[in-house]
Amino acid sequence: MSTPRRIPPPDDAAVRLDRQDPYLRLQSVTVFVRDLDRSLDFYVNQLGFRIDFDARLHAGRPWVVVSPPDGTANLALVAPSPDSEQFKLIGHSNHVTFITEDLLAKFREWNQRGVKFQQTPRLRRIATASSRVTQAAESAPVWGGMFARFRDPDGNSFSLVAFDEVTHTIEAQRRALADKLEAERRSAQELEIAKRVQARLFPQTLPSLKTLEFSGICLPARHVGGDYYDFVQLSHGRIGLVIGDISGKGIAAALLMANLQAHVRGQCAMAFEDPVRLLSAVNQLLCANTADAAFATLFFAEYDDTTYRLRYANCGHLPALLLHADGSLARLPATATILGVFHDWDCALSEVQLSAGDTLVLHTDGITESFSPDGEEFGEDRLIQSLRRHSHLASQFICAAVVDDVRHFSPHEQHDDITLITARCLA
Repeated sequence: MSTPRRIPPPDDAAVRLDRQDPYLRLQSVTVFVRDLDRSLDFYVNQLGFRIDFDARLHAGRPWVVVSPPDGTANLALVAPSPDSEQFKLIGHSNHVTFITEDLLAKFREWNQRGVKFQQTPRLRRIATASSRVTQAAESAPVWGGMFARFRDPDGNSFSLVAFDEVTHTIEAQRRALADKLEAERRSAQELEIAKRVQARLFPQTLPSLKTLEFSGICLPARHVGGDYYDFVQLSHGRIGLVIGDISGKGIAAALLMANLQAHVRGQCAMAFEDPVRLLSAVNQLLCANTADAAFATLFFAEYDDTTYRLRYANCGHLPALLLHADGSLARLPATATILGVFHDWDCALSEVQLSAGDTLVLHTDGITESFSPDGEEFGEDRLIQSLRRHSHLASQFICAAVVDDVRHFSPHEQHDDITLITARCLA
């Protein structure tokens, strides 16, 4: 016996947004029967219907709801008391008609399952109303159709019909659905390719330094995302740590992220000795090549392996966190505005001195703005607590541990890209 299921939701195609014409559909037709088990055997095992609701399982009430495979309308099978007026209606229920796209196929199927038809399928042609009015039926459109009748074990009468127009409409809908599924398949395939391409834009190998070990991770909320991180070799003993966040999400943000990555790497090759000149050039390129509403925040840090010196520019990004070995914390705030919006743009550099045991953390708001099932944000304070707990680990394990903390706090679907860089200063 089929498992009872919930009432099917409204058909999307029938729901109007303006509410001017309230949603309406046929919910059920009542059929009076003598024995519910016998009737269920007929409707479920012979006609192939599904059980929508079995009232006997809930309140012991003598009725069950079944529906044909498409589930758009229901039959309420009711077994009335022998002394009731409804009992007299068994075998005399309102005539019910089922429509199919292939009557002969359904006729053969049900015949083989033991359904007793009162007649073999018959072909009919019905003139439209307009043809009758104009008395020109010989030239007016007609509906070609086939009809057959059968009864259930209680003698309730049903018709099975098929119309050419319905068959053609269903076939057109089937072709449209096939086209839609093929388009969705191609789109999913293209997104998967884009995901693999974007993954290759992130660092594949890490530069080697004596006094700094570092790691990064990016987890897009969708197939592709707008967060960006990079490790750029500037010169011997100098490395650039870069993290960015693109406005928007999805494909548009991913394209701008690729654009930003190309600009940063290209300018690093030409202006690696001058971060201000480098970032100014990146800003001008973004202004020239992106829409007015598109922008990026960026944190660029230059670390010197010999002097332990960190020079940085924070272009409208979240403050980086510097957890010192003694447990104290410093924030590295903005030194410039966002990239890609203002042609008249200026940038200042700040500098900090790192020591052995210090941990530098760059992150995007996908971490701090992750929220719990109760709607509470993870926030910077929880990020700092997580860093303190895991600061003894190697940088790659700090990244993994922080992400685990965020996902434990926010176990539902990820709503924003999560990107993190950690760097630990060695002795």
